[in-house]
Amino acid sequence: MTATWEPTAAGVLSLPSGRLVRGRGLRHPLPPGPHPAFALYLLGRRPPPVEWEHRWVRWPDFWLPSDRREAVEAMREAWERAATERVEVACGGGRGRTGTALACLAVLDGVPADQAIAYVREHYAKQAVETPWQRRFIAWFEREGPATRRS
Repeated sequence: MTATWEPTAAGVLSLPSGRLVRGRGLRHPLPPGPHPAFALYLLGRRPPPVEWEHRWVRWPDFWLPSDRREAVEAMREAWERAATERVEVACGGGRGRTGTALACLAVLDGVPADQAIAYVREHYAKQAVETPWQRRFIAWFEREGPATRRS
């Protein structure tokens, strides 16, 4: 039995494999319903404490992760855990960094990088992925990120 998100819950992105990941902005109130089992926080500063397991990737607003390899490892962990757990990906506003990370999770799930942004914009938020360098990061992620994909 798994404990994942309701597919119709606010901010939940359904990946092609059926994995469900919730994206959100930390400047907004916590959505009603169950808490995540694991969260990936993409912020320039350490996030506030939460009751659930989480991982912080230093990622300044509108830019790229400070350590790309750490970001790759964190996104792989989020993607793997989303198979059986409620996983949340969040930044300040829930669009740029969160959208970029969700597009990378879509790449891990088999969506080609040149289609990942459109996929996330269609299924998560129209404003996802805000800058040209975030778009380039997704292409880099497909080429240089995880060498293998597991299902």
